[in-house]
Amino acid sequence: MKRFKTFGLTVAACALTASLFTGCGQGTPSDASTEPSEEVSSPTLTIGYSDWPGWVAWEVAIQKGFFEKAGVDVKFEWFEYVPSMDAFAAKQLDAVCMTNGDTLVTGATGGKGIMILINDYSDGNDIVVAGPGIDSVADLKGKAIGVELGFVSHLLLNHALMSAGLTEADVTLINVPTDQTPQTLASGDVSAIVAWQPNSGQALKAVAGSKAVYSSADAPGLIYDVLAVSPESLAASPEEWKKVIQVWYETVDFIKDPATRAEAIEIMASRVELPAEEYAPFLDGTYLLTLEEAKVIAASTEEGFGSLLGSTKIVDAFQVENGVYAEPQDLDSYIDMSLLLSL
Repeated sequence: MKRFKTFGLTVAACALTASLFTGCGQGTPSDASTEPSEEVSSPTLTIGYSDWPGWVAWEVAIQKGFFEKAGVDVKFEWFEYVPSMDAFAAKQLDAVCMTNGDTLVTGATGGKGIMILINDYSDGNDIVVAGPGIDSVADLKGKAIGVELGFVSHLLLNHALMSAGLTEADVTLINVPTDQTPQTLASGDVSAIVAWQPNSGQALKAVAGSKAVYSSADAPGLIYDVLAVSPESLAASPEEWKKVIQVWYETVDFIKDPATRAEAIEIMASRVELPAEEYAPFLDGTYLLTLEEAKVIAASTEEGFGSLLGSTKIVDAFQVENGVYAEPQDLDSYIDMSLLLSL
């Protein structure tokens, strides 16, 4: 699963636009001229998604025909994570699957997105992996840690250190791209790394005696995964986006239902070309929110991880402090849960 890497505005993917169909009335030579008639179809909503369980889950809705049943015309485009954000920023997509923090990053660099639904929160897939001889976060004092600076793994590490009464001043941070963390830990150049699955799992397998000393399960709600829609598309097609939200929570119910969970995992595993038994643990580390659970998080204005707003405030402050962008963002302009809350 690949998300929350460094963000660069590169153009990736094909431009896709909604269609407008018009028809003109035709008269015979003896007819008086008539005004042309015009018929407008519902737009095709284009959504970029990538390899994270809370987004791969959309594949279930696609394969099971949930969108057709809901009467909404949607086209999903499969990307690596960073190119999906780039395509959205370049206005080649109507919406994209991102973390709440990356929604702020794209907005600060010119690709404004409005979060309209909450897919999930990371519940163990993002991990601080320590090498042999290190049994706790406290043991990291004085050690070098490989982490992609300024992004979600760095944010998770900060909270891990705080949980042990430490700060960044107590460790040495080495900037390591997330997909290079397994080999960096194996090299012995660092005593620990921070990554998400599958990179964190690869690190655990690559280094004998390594262990998970902290994960996103210790800070549920720190990392929310969302669907962010362009302001233009949301304003033009609110009812269509409401149907998309309805389909999402129908999909969550299908995945969570013991009677259909195995089928859902097969569909998701096939999308990322993994055996179902290998993919299932990744889904276990992702807490998919039911509609009622999402409504509580969406409606809350409390500080902290229990609300989307509270979590996003924490991420915003972190990103300003670490120079991801210069000024705090107007968070109210990034979050519109009105369609979700109307269900």
